[in-house]
Amino acid sequence: MMQPIVHYGSHFLLPLIIAYLFYKSSWKRAYLIMLLAFVIDLDHLLATPLFDPNRCSINFHPLHSYYALAVYLLLTLIKKTRIIGLGLLIHLLADQLDCWMM
Repeated sequence: MMQPIVHYGSHFLLPLIIAYLFYKSSWKRAYLIMLLAFVIDLDHLLATPLFDPNRCSINFHPLHSYYALAVYLLLTLIKKTRIIGLGLLIHLLADQLDCWMM
């Protein structure tokens, strides 16, 4: 019961809080950009089976790998890509929390 609340809360509420706290004048735009990080879930289409509730996506799917994490960290260092980098990192954090709760 608690796992879905933590997982989806992290996916939707954490970006909202960060957008509101750090991008006050354009928080809606920042929030939307961070939500676009869900696009990395397209790598789940490469897995068989497509969905496995007992599988940790971290380091299983290519866009959820430690190599990808390094790229996402680099994105946060560049002003023009910082918000999407934050969204991608938050996405990985939410998925990692999910793995820890399994």
